[in-house]
Amino acid sequence: MFTNGSNIALRCQGLTKRYGDVVAVEGVDITLIAGETLGLVGPSGCGKTTLLRLLAGLEVPNGGTIEAGGKILAGPGVMLPPEQRRVGIVFQDFALFPHLTVVENIVFGLKGESVDRAMRTQHLLDLVGIADFRDRMPDQLSGGEQQRVALARALAAEPEVLLMDEPFSNLDPDLRIRVRHEIKEVLERAGVAVAFVTHDQEEALFMADRIAVMRRGKIEQVDSPERIFHHPSSIFVGSFLGTADFLPAWIENGTLVTEIGPADAPVPVGPGIDMPPDGDPIQIMIRPDDLILRADNPGHGIVIERTFTGPSFLYSVRLDSGTECRVLAPYTTEPLDLDARVALEFSAGHPFTSFVAGRTVEAQ
Repeated sequence: MFTNGSNIALRCQGLTKRYGDVVAVEGVDITLIAGETLGLVGPSGCGKTTLLRLLAGLEVPNGGTIEAGGKILAGPGVMLPPEQRRVGIVFQDFALFPHLTVVENIVFGLKGESVDRAMRTQHLLDLVGIADFRDRMPDQLSGGEQQRVALARALAAEPEVLLMDEPFSNLDPDLRIRVRHEIKEVLERAGVAVAFVTHDQEEALFMADRIAVMRRGKIEQVDSPERIFHHPSSIFVGSFLGTADFLPAWIENGTLVTEIGPADAPVPVGPGIDMPPDGDPIQIMIRPDDLILRADNPGHGIVIERTFTGPSFLYSVRLDSGTECRVLAPYTTEPLDLDARVALEFSAGHPFTSFVAGRTVEAQ
């Protein structure tokens, strides 16, 4: 697919988009490798859909460059329209032509000899598993089947990059889980580079090889799902991706200590120093499954909320300092009551991430 000998499918540098005084995307640098899937996540209005539209050619950037397959798609004096970019798009609502059959939707816009188009279409029907539906109309298909048709149509022109905007948001929860497993397998077989936008964190963690977290038009962190979840670069990233609480900490004899005990986390300064030189507070990121709680008097705090999730309870505990944290505990027939005094202890089998002034502290 790549004639320039590079495995870089798409690269944007300094990409910026403004709407009047509003900066939607600011100085974004992203490199997408051939065959990888990149998930774009962030709060509403952070610029992730605008970024996707810039990559597709549906928006004109105010600054920066976009390159795919060694060719400049957008930059100073250059703005290729969507049809001249080898970039496929799957829209949130699939955007199928209601008056065309499955096959007609897929071959729409394909060029070349009819025999070649027929062979390509059959390959795509087999690839996405809808060969039996080739002559059906879109309104005769389920949501998952429509998703597959939209994907086949986007892949028909052999794009170097496939862009997907909230690809599973129109599916009910059970179907959504099943379809995303199936689509992930299809994309892996197709070998195309993918960038997709989602509000579903679980979806991003499952689908993506790397995740880019956006905030206010900028990229906060790009990393593997495992690193971005367990080693976020900032408190914002840690709290956005998954459930996280942050315990105040201080240094005693070279160890980070919290009000519930010592924590296995990188110490930001050397032994004997009570606080970082600038006086910024230290915080340790704790997820609900990092703690164990038990009834105890006096304990460390009280239960202020209990949520039944099926196999477990999610407890909210207010520590005596006023700090609140959440704890995931196995289901028992005798759950802890509200206002019960409880003791907490760390149970994680991995080092915690600590922060100074909101930024992560790397282990030395």
